[in-house]
Parts: sequence; structure tokens; C-alpha cells
Amino acid sequence: MSYYLVLGLTLLITLGSQAYINSCYKKTSKIESGKRITGYEVAKKIIKENDLDVKVEKIQGTLTDHYDPRTKTVRLSTDIYEGKSLASISVASHECGHAIQDKNGYLFLRIRRSLIPIVNIASYAGYIAIAGGAILGLLNLIWLGIIFEVVILAFQLITLPVEFNASSRALKQIKELNLVDDIEHSNCRKMLTAAALTYVASAAAALLEVMRLVLMFRNRD
Repeated sequence: MSYYLVLGLTLLITLGSQAYINSCYKKTSKIESGKRITGYEVAKKIIKENDLDVKVEKIQGTLTDHYDPRTKTVRLSTDIYEGKSLASISVASHECGHAIQDKNGYLFLRIRRSLIPIVNIASYAGYIAIAGGAILGLLNLIWLGIIFEVVILAFQLITLPVEFNASSRALKQIKELNLVDDIEHSNCRKMLTAAALTYVASAAAALLEVMRLVLMFRNRD
């Protein structure tokens, strides 16, 4: 019965982290920056100041923002691209943080680049871990499920330093370029910390799912 407890904890962590980032995003998206600059303007400013050969594009969706190292492009969702909120500043600067990592040859970004096909699903890894583990468990392919979860866990562990480092670079940029005041900087930090914690939660979910499948494997007889 203990593996059902682990499953419940995994779901709680995954859903809780998603709710937390959504809450922080909604809060900061309602706070307009004092300088009334858009996410696009923030991105262009950081790109120019760091002499980056990077494009900025607008894409559809909510929190679909990302940096594509293959095409050297920062892609911002409509609300972030056009918005003048602290959320827009936070997200735009974070993606530019990845662009700076790319220019500087940041090791973990280079490793993650080799996993580009699954980079865009990183924030959903917790759900994938749960669904994949459940399906393989029902099919009595528990050993395969353990391998599957370990791969997801490895990817999440590689992603963690990339995301935290990008946020650190973002906060440094918006401070040094005088894009926010001290109070706004604090709110941006909260937003970026919440975003990074979703990756921590996904890693925890993958680890717990490995534990659940190991328990199932040990008790299958």
C-alpha cells in the first residue's frame, strides 16, 4: 500500500508547484513596471547590452516562452512580449539569461541542447513521470518503467542548474541595466524563484515515481 502513498505525494507536489507558479504569474502580471517597458523591449535591451546575435519573436500561448539555441531566438508569448508587467520583465529577462549562457558556453546548457526534442516538455515532466509509470506498471513492465523514470529524472537534474543560473543572470541584468527598482526587483525574484521551483518539483516527482515503481517491483510477487 505504501506505493499508493508515494503516488499521492507525487501528485500533490506536481499539482502544488503548478498552482504556485500560476499564482505568482497572475500576481506579477497585474503589477505594471515603473518604467512601463514591454517584455520585448527588455529582451532587446539585454541582447544589445550583452552583444548577443539573437532574435526576438512573438509566439502564441501562455508561459510558452523559451530560448532556442539552434536558431539563436528568444521566443516570448504574446502577454510577455507586449506586456509591461513585472511578469513580462521576469520571463523575458530569464529567456535572455539562456541566450547569455549560450554565448558563454555554459556547460549544462550544452548538455541540455543535445536533448532539445524533449526540452519543451520539461515543465510537464512530473505529469509525464506519473502517467508513464502508471501505464508501464499496469502493463507489468515495471523494470522498463524504472528506466523511463530514471531518464526523466536525469533530464530534470540537468535542467535544474540551467534554470537557476538563467534566473540569476536575469536578475543581475535587470538590476545592472536599471530596468526595475528595488521593490520590483524583489517581486521579479519571487516570480523567477517560483518558476524554478516547478523544475525542482518535477525532479522530485520523477524521483518519487522511481521509488514507487521500485516498491511495486519488490512486492509484485
